[in-house]
Amino acid sequence: MKYDRVPSDVETPDADAIARREFFKIAGVGAGALLATGCATGSTFAHAAPVQGIESQRRARDSGVGHVVVIGAGAWGGWTAYHLRARGARVTLIDAYGAGNSRSTSGDETRGVRSSYGDRAVGELWTPWARSALERWRLFEAEWGPVFKTKFFHETGDVIMRAADEPFIKNTIDLWKANGVKHEVINGAEVRKRWPVIGADDITIAITEPDAGVVRARASTQAVAAIGQSMGVKLVVGRAHLGSIRNGQLDGVVMDDGTTIRGDAYVFACGPWLKKLFPALMENRMRVPLGYVCYFGVPEGDTRFTYPNLPSFNFPGVTGWPVLPVDARGFRVRGAIAPPAPPAPPTPPIVAGTPVAAAKPAVSPPAPPVDPLQGDPDTSTRWASQERIEGSRRFVTLRFPTLAKAPLIETRSCHYESSVNQNFIIDRLPDAHNAWIAGVGQAEGFKFGPVVGDYVAQRVLGIEGDAKLVKAFKMPTEEYEKPK
Repeated sequence: MKYDRVPSDVETPDADAIARREFFKIAGVGAGALLATGCATGSTFAHAAPVQGIESQRRARDSGVGHVVVIGAGAWGGWTAYHLRARGARVTLIDAYGAGNSRSTSGDETRGVRSSYGDRAVGELWTPWARSALERWRLFEAEWGPVFKTKFFHETGDVIMRAADEPFIKNTIDLWKANGVKHEVINGAEVRKRWPVIGADDITIAITEPDAGVVRARASTQAVAAIGQSMGVKLVVGRAHLGSIRNGQLDGVVMDDGTTIRGDAYVFACGPWLKKLFPALMENRMRVPLGYVCYFGVPEGDTRFTYPNLPSFNFPGVTGWPVLPVDARGFRVRGAIAPPAPPAPPTPPIVAGTPVAAAKPAVSPPAPPVDPLQGDPDTSTRWASQERIEGSRRFVTLRFPTLAKAPLIETRSCHYESSVNQNFIIDRLPDAHNAWIAGVGQAEGFKFGPVVGDYVAQRVLGIEGDAKLVKAFKMPTEEYEKPK
């Protein structure tokens, strides 16, 4: 299965090379099955290749969509632009700062790709999509790693370790079994045998996903944008503002320089900036907290903490993975363990005959005021506080004691998005039938990029597909409780 040439009106020196590539050739369900069914369902998406070639271009024409403007060149926007272009649409991709920029959700150095979603109410939907994403990232690596002379995807494997069994473990195993995912269930002794550098004396159960991995996020986001451009996607770096809406149609986006970019359809895949573009709609339907990551240096010549000698790992509240040798950003830790509780003050001795005062109830100190600048992806400070660094250090000391005094190489932070219904939002803008919102990735969206981009492209081109997916990704009607 191969992509056809891009249309002749697009001048691109690499078009012939791209046309020959067998990108995304996934065994299982071929193009014929997809053409018969439209959008794949949540379960069949795990084995489905994108619709391609002449038929996809016919669908683009028949849908009435010729030019699609995608706002946001992150993981979702970049992949959406790529798939739209592969299906024959003309595409303009806009980003305020450029693909993979430091303010974006996709701007960290790395992201994990796994399918362990036993802790999510939407795990039944997400698990097969995550498995599809794994396969597509693997194919992306095989196809484009040699072209860019680098490595994007690392099959590290993933291990989730717990001191005792819990519903997350059981539910994940059930989902893996239902989706035919290769996995293992091992005890603490086996964890300590396989990975003696892990402090796992309290671990009694662990589950592994051997083919899970880690993607270099910034590098791959920029690569997808570059590939899209070589196929004819026009990339514009600049700030886009919502244009006027007339008769249920969005009439363009207005750039900071006053120019208007118009298309037949629009996709807003701009992550935390959705709240700024659509404040009335999104303010109480999504949150944009900041996540922080620490990268520690490993001892010189010690390869025990470097891929492929250690898997990515998951402890309660903390995830991380080994050093990836392609660029050696460091040993990654996200999350931290709380500091030990301070000792209780000594109780004074009671002297006979002395009245004892009634104990005063403990009063928690007031929460610090929320800095509104930190809730804005344009103004938030991305520097990890010493408290956060010390928390990560405590975790490393406990779980990887050899790294207790490892130098801190760098910290990273990004806004992630969570929705009130804990699911993605892929739906039309209520007031503009030619505009779509695609976002709110729940801190998991990056890994789904290749699959979500394909799905969004199909929806924009008029392929509704599985009604269950349409319902699952609709704009939620419920809202977060408004702050008092």
